[in-house]
Amino acid sequence: MTNEQTAVKATYFSIIGNISLAIIKGVAGFFGNSYALIADAIESTTDIFSSFLVLFGIKYSNKPADENHPYGHGRAEPLITFLVVGFLITSATIIAYESVQNIGTPHALPKSWTLLILLLIIIWKEYSFQKVMKRAKQTNSSSLKADAWHHRSDAITSVAAFIGISIALILGKGYESADDWAALFASFFIVYNSYLIFRPALGEIMDEHRYDDLVDTIRQVSLTVKGIIGTEKCFIRKAGMKYHVDLHAIVDANITVKVGHDLAHLLKDTLRLEIPELGHVLIHIEPHD
Repeated sequence: MTNEQTAVKATYFSIIGNISLAIIKGVAGFFGNSYALIADAIESTTDIFSSFLVLFGIKYSNKPADENHPYGHGRAEPLITFLVVGFLITSATIIAYESVQNIGTPHALPKSWTLLILLLIIIWKEYSFQKVMKRAKQTNSSSLKADAWHHRSDAITSVAAFIGISIALILGKGYESADDWAALFASFFIVYNSYLIFRPALGEIMDEHRYDDLVDTIRQVSLTVKGIIGTEKCFIRKAGMKYHVDLHAIVDANITVKVGHDLAHLLKDTLRLEIPELGHVLIHIEPHD
């Protein structure tokens, strides 16, 4: 299975899960008198749309290179991640606003059975986070990582709702708004997670160097190629699920241009064979003094 197929499959898993949970949370929150659950349903609804965005971004970013995009379409993925972050912040804003409104409005205590619903949701969303994050790391997909963090954010908001409802049920009358306070807290946590998702995507767009481990691997593999004495500069930039590399390789100063040219191609082919996540590899030959 290719990286694209793995990422797409993980995104469909997120979409189906979010649709199911949005319905369950909304119904349970309405009949269980819990705004924290309704807030959770709102977030899950935005998660559905953001997962569709991630799906589009993965498919588009993996389109092959063409005349106008010689390096491919990988940069579409962090742009989609920015949109996903926008969805997260929007949902956090809605939840915070509605929470403040409900805190000042008298309402009935949440139903005790909503705690069981929340417990099952927390377990499922943490499982979903682990599953999608594993696929995100496997495919080097920044937008899929953002989708995974949606699941983790959802799990945290559900934990907050669980605590809030528990306080309201234990302390009784006068503490009906505890789950509203929980929803308000959850909205701030969602904003914080939005930053954690946004920051790596921004670094990707700005060609920020964050790949020391990959540089070490490239240098080690390069030395296995006969005729390559060493390496100098190694620049990496990420686009979608691929890493594009500019590498300066040191060779014997007395070889011919033809031999140097062949060595560069051999090194390039070896790197792409040993490190499948590499995209374009540009080799600059340096003479050994």
